[in-house]
Amino acid sequence: MCGISGIINRNNELVDKEKIKVINNLIFHRGPDDEGFFYTDNFAFGHRRLAILDLSSDGHQPMHYLDKKYTITYNGEVYNYVEIREELVGYGYTFHSQTDTEVILASYDKWGEECVNKFNGMWAFAIYDREKEIIFCSRDRFGIKPFYYTEVDGKFVFGSEIKQLLEFYEERYVNKKILMDYLVIGFEEHTNETFFENIFKLEQSHNLIYDLNSNNFIIKRYYDIVKEKIDLNEKESIDLYKSKLTDAIKLRLRSDVQVGTCLSGGLDSSSIASIASREYQKESNDIFTAIHAKSTEKKSDESLFAKDVSDFCNLDLHIIEPTKQAFIENIDELVYAQEEPFGGPSIFMQYFVMQKAKEIGCTVLLDGQGGDETLLGYERYYPAHLLSLNFMDMIKGFINASKNSKISLKLLAQYFIYFTSARLRLNRLKKKGSFLKKEYIAKISTERVTSNAKNYLNIFHLQYDELYKTQMPHLLRYEDKNSMKNSIETRLPFIDVKVLQTAISIKNNYKIKDGWTKYILRKTVENLLPSSIVWRKNKFGFEAPSKSWIDSIEKNIVNSIESSDIIKEISKSAINLKTLTNNQKWKLFNIAKWEEIYNVKIVTP
Repeated sequence: MCGISGIINRNNELVDKEKIKVINNLIFHRGPDDEGFFYTDNFAFGHRRLAILDLSSDGHQPMHYLDKKYTITYNGEVYNYVEIREELVGYGYTFHSQTDTEVILASYDKWGEECVNKFNGMWAFAIYDREKEIIFCSRDRFGIKPFYYTEVDGKFVFGSEIKQLLEFYEERYVNKKILMDYLVIGFEEHTNETFFENIFKLEQSHNLIYDLNSNNFIIKRYYDIVKEKIDLNEKESIDLYKSKLTDAIKLRLRSDVQVGTCLSGGLDSSSIASIASREYQKESNDIFTAIHAKSTEKKSDESLFAKDVSDFCNLDLHIIEPTKQAFIENIDELVYAQEEPFGGPSIFMQYFVMQKAKEIGCTVLLDGQGGDETLLGYERYYPAHLLSLNFMDMIKGFINASKNSKISLKLLAQYFIYFTSARLRLNRLKKKGSFLKKEYIAKISTERVTSNAKNYLNIFHLQYDELYKTQMPHLLRYEDKNSMKNSIETRLPFIDVKVLQTAISIKNNYKIKDGWTKYILRKTVENLLPSSIVWRKNKFGFEAPSKSWIDSIEKNIVNSIESSDIIKEISKSAINLKTLTNNQKWKLFNIAKWEEIYNVKIVTP
């Protein structure tokens, strides 16, 4: 797990060595163990290393292969590198390190651009192919690892973080369209654009091939989620899913440094902890480490659930309880780390977990992102599920859902109407944004809301949308920035490609059954966890005491919003905070703090 940097001068001049060093140093936290550079002709690579596999100097990057035929700067982990290496040895390849980096290079030599289809993992890399005079860039299937790029002043620049690219801009401007989607709709990562004008991300499941002769590049999709036909009964489906998830966790325990897990006490993180601890203890005598962030508000405190899991699975549990003061002291740091406005204060809880991991020397953490999106874990999946049933089963489904979830029959009916009605959602969203000027309301992606509402009529379409556009991408951004700011690598078994494809393809009535969401996962871990965890109806996931935290910074919120040129520009008049929800307050405050920290401007019409 590392950080990458790259500069290409389109005028064919040599890259300023100080410039690549500056942007590489900006991501020191992503790789405090080593740094390296590669300079040639009109471009340069930079690299920061967080040593996870083969801690020796053999893992130094940028790494060369076949007498510098190829050079790579790479961030990520290809978990099945052992199996791919064995296959390549059969083809006559030899290896000089125990790294997955060298396996990527050999794979590229053997299979070319198709090599990425062999990889099971997370990655963002750039390979210089000296013979073809191209730079082959790739980002993993689900966008776990970031790859940002920009074109500015005759340069093509890429990196692991936006702040690297901002070094090439004297003035930074807000992307109004993305700003409005965030502020009103709640979408953040649904396109290849960022909150900054002219800074883009290579989208998940895509390669970017840069031609050094023409100084042009093309972007190609190499993978797409496909719903396969898995015609198995319930027991067979549970056995299949359990096998795939266990294999994914075992792969993600491969490491030359300590591995632990995040543990909220919910079903997803508890399932990973239960399987991982059993597999970990088979290979070592050490107790598996888990870290939990406890909320100071009773209604969102899950620590008792985490303790139940720890006792049942014999974990070394570390519980932290972040205070208001810790929240206040870390606001600027977290806004800087995240680089773009984010959803709410709960992200701080995850950040504090990563801080604790660094403190105790647990460099790799497993985490439960993706369980809800792949196994229909959110209550908002009920409408699509119910619509797929015949009339009588739909009626039963409504009743069972209200019994075996945290929502009432009345609320479920409201969910059904709201999520499937584009007109209703647009009217409500525009009402929420009534404090905005008309010209900014007009920038909201109404077509995105309309298409999203249509997706709520079909389970596969909804899952696809959430995995690629509306849900997973921003969760993965939060995860990456929070973990890497603290030099921690996180690994996500639920979005292992084989686990995800299996989850998507298994019959939907095994994902929601008798009103129970994630039914197949509950059955998978039924004998591995306490029943109080397996059959929980409510879940939070490192929920912060948001109300008390936001209330504690009321004056700061007012001052920041009143000082924001961006908010002044987009608002009809001075904003009355008493009319806003805590969520709206946070978003406006977050915009103002982001504007201040990154010195962002807005172009007026």
